[in-house]
Amino acid sequence: MWQPIERIRYQSTQGLVPTAEQAASSALYQSIALGSLQLSNRIWVPAMVPWRSNEEGDVTPDVIDWYARFARGQPGAIVMEATGIRDVPSGPLLRLSHDRYINGLSRLVDAVREASGGKTRLLIQLIDFLRIRRRPSPDVFFRRHLVLTRELLIRAGIETATPPEDAREALLDLGPDRWPEVLNASDYRDLQYGARESVNDTHLAHIASLPHELPELFAQAALRAKQAGLDGVELHYAHAYTMASFLSATNCRTDGYGGSPEGRLQVPLAVLAAVRERVGHDFTVGCRMLTEECIEGGTTLEESCQYAKALAAAGMDFISTSRGGKFDDAKQPAVGQAAYPYTGRSGYECMPSRISDALGPFGRNLGATHALRQTLRTHGLQQPVVGVGGIHNFEQAQTAIDQEVCDIVGMARQSLADPDWPRKIRDGHGASVQVCEYTNYCEGLDQKHKQVTCQLWDRRDLNDPSVKRTHDGKRRLIAPDWSPTDTKLVNPAH
Repeated sequence: MWQPIERIRYQSTQGLVPTAEQAASSALYQSIALGSLQLSNRIWVPAMVPWRSNEEGDVTPDVIDWYARFARGQPGAIVMEATGIRDVPSGPLLRLSHDRYINGLSRLVDAVREASGGKTRLLIQLIDFLRIRRRPSPDVFFRRHLVLTRELLIRAGIETATPPEDAREALLDLGPDRWPEVLNASDYRDLQYGARESVNDTHLAHIASLPHELPELFAQAALRAKQAGLDGVELHYAHAYTMASFLSATNCRTDGYGGSPEGRLQVPLAVLAAVRERVGHDFTVGCRMLTEECIEGGTTLEESCQYAKALAAAGMDFISTSRGGKFDDAKQPAVGQAAYPYTGRSGYECMPSRISDALGPFGRNLGATHALRQTLRTHGLQQPVVGVGGIHNFEQAQTAIDQEVCDIVGMARQSLADPDWPRKIRDGHGASVQVCEYTNYCEGLDQKHKQVTCQLWDRRDLNDPSVKRTHDGKRRLIAPDWSPTDTKLVNPAH
């Protein structure tokens, strides 16, 4: 992953540990409405992909255990992982692309309600993503993937009548010094990084038709979520995926769905309208979006504020912010691996580690989130804004709400480090919180598509035969249970 030049090491801390009375009187533990949905507190567990499903995209027992464990901490809301809206194979990622997934999700809803004592609301994040291939070896690329054209052969000095097999071998034999000269920019990128579809590839029929297909796909998935008993949906308009790509300043489509801020909003607004028509106004619909893309020529904060205003005016019930996480500046993957959108600078901005620059890893997105929220309020739009980014203690969370930076505080890595954080703080046991160390151990597992765990607890009690383990048997799958009598700390120095 990209690292800042400064390489300043930061340490997370517990900060002010409130008494139960102080916590109860704080804004963090006051209720808030998301449309028709009421949250019991303002602590939010954002979507994280834990790689607990199967190749069919089902809700497995491991998926249920994962979310029930967060629910035992009683946050106000949990957003389930990015869940595919297309009925196509996508590895061990959840899908909501067919009615066959409704029953599994209903079981999950019941488990979360039981585990939280009815205090935690459950939403699901809906995502669409375009095709990406692993980086090929040169022989595979030239012999199988490269499309031969007359122009390519002429640039390479190969007779246009040469049999295709011989032409491919001749191109391969040119070697890495000549390939940048003879391949066009797109083909050379595919050789170096693996082929990746873009919303700009309107020469491909299925890309050209996305504006007409996506609203219905999202609407169908949202309706299934409602039928399963979920409390709402979060439309994934962030990071490296299809909807964020329509919003991106790099979207230069000329068919009315790009090329200007107004054009780039067309598909996100159409998706929201289709979802709302299908699920009605008694079901919460919000989105996750970027405050900044953090890439050269990418969407700026000023543009994102205008997007947020348009989306809120069109009826989003909440907006959850993030930043960066783009393919555009991702590091070159190894041969046989796919590009990962959290390895470049924009990826670092999304998930900064404890080795950082002068800005630091804690609250890195809150300034931009504040500006976005102020834009909404200035225009009379009152939708709650969820702020995220390295928040890990009560003092940070409470300050963000008190200073009207955001209305709800999202904690992903801290929730993974200690799923009981909301309950511990609320009940006066904040001194026993396991504080995230921001080593990005969890992110490294995600990049390798391994089941995500936290190094603060994933090796504890492995001699207990009742502990469920990861596929390799080396780590436990969920954090140990906690009770108020448990005083053992994994990182007591904090």
